[in-house]
Amino acid sequence: MFKNLEIALNEALQDEYKACETYRVVIEKFGAVRPFINIIEAEKRHIRALLPLFRKYQLPIPINPWVNKIPAPATLHEACLAGVQAEIENGEMYKKLLALSEGYDDVQRVFRNLQRASQQNHLRTFQRAAGLPINTSPLDPEQATFYGQRGTGGRKGRGFRHGQRRRTLSGHCGTSCR
Repeated sequence: MFKNLEIALNEALQDEYKACETYRVVIEKFGAVRPFINIIEAEKRHIRALLPLFRKYQLPIPINPWVNKIPAPATLHEACLAGVQAEIENGEMYKKLLALSEGYDDVQRVFRNLQRASQQNHLRTFQRAAGLPINTSPLDPEQATFYGQRGTGGRKGRGFRHGQRRRTLSGHCGTSCR
């Protein structure tokens, strides 16, 4: 059982390392653009949430093998689409890791929190930035909502308020994930 815990924690940390490096590469290529500047900070928090578990269970903390190994995407849109795919895979990964870490309530709590952040925040953010349907859960596509419709700031299908514009990656109109 302890070996499963080590496997689960290592896989979670490696995934968070990879995400952090991926978003760092995007920022390096395209500048301080949203949503990457926000999500990279969340990924750093995820790493910081996992590290105490390594110490508690006296497991060696692996180094980040992804530094300078992630190629930059060609466009911001490509980066957002890759973010969508990565967050979907992240949700599935945490489902598997939750099964591997049964019996370790503290680890399960951290994994659930990270899975929730991925599926409820990051996935939706990347879907919105890429102009895709926004799924409330990647496991339940029937609950999908579309940008400018239900689920976008309480406007109940009325789109944007007068004078509002869709947020773009750079914080101003003209540069988005598309």
